[in-house]
Amino acid sequence: MVDSVDGTGEGTVPDTAPRGCARPLHEVYDTALLDLDGVVYAGGEAVPHAVDSLRAAREVGMRLAYVTNNAARTPETVAAHLSRLGVAAEPGEVVTSAQAVARLMSEQLPAGARVLCAGGEGLRVALAERGLRPVDSADDEPAAVVQGYGGPELPWGVIAEAAIAVNRGVPWFASNTDLTIPSGRGIVPGNGAAVEAVRIASGGRVEPQVAGKPRPPMHRESILRTGARRPLVVGDRLDTDIEGAHAGGVDSLLVMTGVTDVAQLLAARPDHRPTYVADDLRGLLAPHPEVRAGGGWHCGGWRAFVAGDELRLEGEGAPIDGLRALCGAAWSTGRPWRGEGLEGAWD
Repeated sequence: MVDSVDGTGEGTVPDTAPRGCARPLHEVYDTALLDLDGVVYAGGEAVPHAVDSLRAAREVGMRLAYVTNNAARTPETVAAHLSRLGVAAEPGEVVTSAQAVARLMSEQLPAGARVLCAGGEGLRVALAERGLRPVDSADDEPAAVVQGYGGPELPWGVIAEAAIAVNRGVPWFASNTDLTIPSGRGIVPGNGAAVEAVRIASGGRVEPQVAGKPRPPMHRESILRTGARRPLVVGDRLDTDIEGAHAGGVDSLLVMTGVTDVAQLLAARPDHRPTYVADDLRGLLAPHPEVRAGGGWHCGGWRAFVAGDELRLEGEGAPIDGLRALCGAAWSTGRPWRGEGLEGAWD
C-alpha cells in the first residue's frame, strides 16, 4: 500500500503511485503555491471551479500564493488580473521568476550594478527593487545580462544586445527557460526560445544561471515571501511545477486542467510524479483515496493492471480514481510508458 497522509503532513514522496490523504489537503498544508496558467486561468479566463475552490480554501485558513515563471508582468498586474476573475489577491501574494532572478543576481553583484535587461516591465521592476540598474545596450558596460519573457513586443534587437554582451564574457542569467507559453490564440515561443537564440549566437560555450521553476531559486523565493511551513505546490506541468516541488523537497498536487495529458502523466519519470492528482482545484478541498497494490492497483471502484505490453483499467466510479489507479500500474513497472498500450486504458 502506498503511504497515505494521516493528518500530520509527514510521509515519503511516493514514486510508485499517487498518495492518499485521509483529510482535505487544505487541513494538512498551510500554504498552496499555485501556478497560474492552466491552473487558475487559461487564455485569460478562469479555469472551471478555480474561483470557488480558492475562495473556499482561503475561508478555511489556507494561505494562497501565486507562483509564475512569467516574468513579463509585475505582481500588481497579476493581482489585478486575478481580482477581475473573482480571485481575491494582493501583490504580496504573487511570486514571479523575475523576483527570483533579481534576488539571485543581487547576491552576486554590487549594489547599483548595471544589468542589461532583455525582458519586460516585470523584470525591470524586480531588478530595481533589488537595487540593480536596468540598461538596454551591451555598450552600457553592464555587469550582467538577464533574459525574461517580454511578450510579443520584445524587439529582436534586445536579444541581439544580450548575445553581444554574453560573447564579451558578461555573466548571463535567465528568469526561466520555458520554451513555450500558452496564449489566448495558441502556444507561442516563451523565454526559453529567446535564451536558445542567445546560446546559439554564443556558440553554445556558456550557460545562463536560471532562477525559475523547476530550479531551487524559485522555490526559495516562494518560501521566503510566503513564510510557508508546510507548502503544497499546485500545478499543471510536470517539468516545471512538479519537478520544482521535488527539487524543493515538498509535496505537490497535479491538476488535469492544463498542459499535462493522461499519457504524459503515466509516462512521468520519478521526479515528474506528483504526490496527488486531481481533476481541478477542488482537489484542495477533499480527501484523496488511497491507491492500493494487490492483484493490480486499486483506487475507488477501479482496478488497473498490466497485460503484456498494455495498461488496462476495469471497474467503475469517479474517472479521476481510475487515473490514480493507472498511475500506480504504470509507475510501478519502471517502464518508460510513452503512449504504447494505452488504447482502452482510458477510453
